[in-house]
Amino acid sequence: MAEAERIIGTPDIPGAAGAEPEQSGGNAASGDRSGADAPAPAERPRGKRRIAVLFTVAVLAYALDLVSKMVVVAKLEHHDPIDIAGDWLRFEAIRNAGAAFGFGQAFTVIFTVIAAAVIVVIARLARKLYSVPWAIALGLLLGGALGNLTDRIFRSPGVFEGAVVDFIAPKHFAVFNLADSAIVCGGILIVLLSFRGLDPDGTVHKD
Repeated sequence: MAEAERIIGTPDIPGAAGAEPEQSGGNAASGDRSGADAPAPAERPRGKRRIAVLFTVAVLAYALDLVSKMVVVAKLEHHDPIDIAGDWLRFEAIRNAGAAFGFGQAFTVIFTVIAAAVIVVIARLARKLYSVPWAIALGLLLGGALGNLTDRIFRSPGVFEGAVVDFIAPKHFAVFNLADSAIVCGGILIVLLSFRGLDPDGTVHKD
């Protein structure tokens, strides 16, 4: 009798024993999947918010530069300079074929290519951006580069050779525009962030 019960019962024991590990294994696998997928919803919106900051800053910098140049061309070009702070600061419309602050006027096409390359690099870097300060810095660079690139494409004497409109003229300093200011401020911020060891992906390292 005992032998019969043993023979009849053997098929059920492995099945029951095997069913439990499979179920627990399934739960473990489900837990692993849920654990692996859990950070994704938290990280993706965070990255998207940083990208939104970058492009918001870029649009604001670009819009301010574009509007200011339109006003300068319409109201100030071919007119006497306007003194803002005595001899220390004035608005004076100047067409600049060179880089920021009037440097390198013989290399207009090269500066146009460089500006376009900077825009492409920033757009690619935005995918790995998880730092608000870096988003602001890159946004300033992007907006400034777009502002001057617009002049080089659409202003005379021709496409990719256009002269940039400058109008901010401090005493004993080169004449520049808001796009130049955005580029310089963005560059300074990047240098400060690098000295602090903050990377675009939000990690902090120490040399």
